[in-house]
Amino acid sequence: MNIKRIITSIALGAIALSMEIMACTGLIAGKNATTDGSALVTYAADSHTLYGELYNQPAADYPKRAMRKVIEWDTGKYLGEIPEVAHTYRTIGNMNEHGLVIVESTWGGREELVDTTGIIDYGSLIYITLQRAKTAKEAIKVMTDLVKDYGYASSGESFTIADGEEVWIMELIGKGNVEKGAVWVAVRIPDDCISGHANHSRIHKFPLKDKNNCVYSPDVIKFARKQGYFNGKDEDFSFSLAYAITDASALRGCDARVWSYYNRFADGMNVYEPWILRGEGEVLPLYVKPTRKVGVREMQNMMRDHFEGTSLDMTKDIGAGAFKLPYRWRPLTYKVDGETYTHERAIATQQTGFSLVAQLRNDKPDFMKTILWFGVDDANTCVYVPFYNCTTKVPHEFAVGNGDLYTLSWDAAFWVTNYVANQTYQRYSLMIDDVRKVQKELEDSIAVDVNLIEREIAGFDTETACKLLQDVSNIWSKKYVTRYKQLGDFLLVKYLDGNVKKEKDGKFERTPEGMPAYPHFPGYDEKYYRSIRDDAGENLRVIEPKINQK
Repeated sequence: MNIKRIITSIALGAIALSMEIMACTGLIAGKNATTDGSALVTYAADSHTLYGELYNQPAADYPKRAMRKVIEWDTGKYLGEIPEVAHTYRTIGNMNEHGLVIVESTWGGREELVDTTGIIDYGSLIYITLQRAKTAKEAIKVMTDLVKDYGYASSGESFTIADGEEVWIMELIGKGNVEKGAVWVAVRIPDDCISGHANHSRIHKFPLKDKNNCVYSPDVIKFARKQGYFNGKDEDFSFSLAYAITDASALRGCDARVWSYYNRFADGMNVYEPWILRGEGEVLPLYVKPTRKVGVREMQNMMRDHFEGTSLDMTKDIGAGAFKLPYRWRPLTYKVDGETYTHERAIATQQTGFSLVAQLRNDKPDFMKTILWFGVDDANTCVYVPFYNCTTKVPHEFAVGNGDLYTLSWDAAFWVTNYVANQTYQRYSLMIDDVRKVQKELEDSIAVDVNLIEREIAGFDTETACKLLQDVSNIWSKKYVTRYKQLGDFLLVKYLDGNVKKEKDGKFERTPEGMPAYPHFPGYDEKYYRSIRDDAGENLRVIEPKINQK
């Protein structure tokens, strides 16, 4: 689709608001676009009030006429009750015992389409569906039936729904108080392609007659016509342009994250920069075929992206400070001399509650067909720990109730990762290599253990195999937290008071007499010194005194 218009008439207040609510990122690689034939799905649950922990619900049986309370995931607000099903499946985070994975990103959309009477919010829609569906197609039906029957209580949403065989993106928005239910469209991502969504509706035109790869609500176009959102031919209908708000924040703040992912694995992605920056030219496609295949570790590292190597690289401008920090503290938009400017919004961000990379594999036994590589806090500095779909218990380090956003716990993964991350933010270019060394050491070792245990359990009975896989999660959760607490202590000592302690043979260096060696004073780079000079001018210039001594 070629959009020849520039997004112009944008209220400055609307930009500031929408930039503030932007949150999650989800990336996708189809099974034929990956190095090992698994489908890959990611999720970063970004929120300034979300504590990073791993949710878990056991399977259960219910009597007839049992009811389920619906509690809004974001707020804890009671929304209502719906009939429970006879049997629910076990869930571990955003995965269930059958290996089904569902994640999301919110894009808001037209404000008048929020249904104030609905009782199914987007978070409940995910977790209820994980308890009731085995496959992606089942999940789509469960989700759309739930909002049809009970109303949709949230705003516009993109969902990734994956079962290993298929990966779908479904986009859904309510009908306001006009009608109960929602309008929606779901598109299957081709197995040899990569895709993603990041808080902006990504489905534009879609195949109206390809029922194998696209399903949609019967009134998705009709409702848009009735509301005055669209008046063209059916084949020209764009779900995104009809129901979402395509402004500067939606493109540069949201689509840009997906573009950065495409740019990492596919050639020619610079053609979409005008769309990202100005709303001109070719719309960023829902999916592209990568030039090279994606691996699990590469996808984990993609979740650590700050536009490095692109025109939006967050380490390059003066906003990165003296130590090339690829983060910008909120608010994201600001005014100078009456003009509005923006910081970039990257995939990796400091306010992440938890993130994951789901590895869905159809060539493995059912009890281990999906691995949820799970991390907490900033994806850039976290360590991804494996949890299999046969997991029955969350390790203490990731368990709900082990600390919260106001309660520090030194044996909680969330808090030790924050301990490391928040020190690194202070002098990023100096400290990140120390973090990367330990992070890589841990993730390399985890990968070796996973490969080893999967080979060793071949032929074991399911119960024994699942116990061993559970042990892997337990052991590495504890090792991670212990090692990261040590890393945080190390960073505190090494970079104390703006200095850098000298190291020798893996230890802090001492003099022959046993005293601490004199530290390094790294100072700043020339670019930062120039910025100080340009700002302060003559006030800081050294002028040697002219004193006559007799």
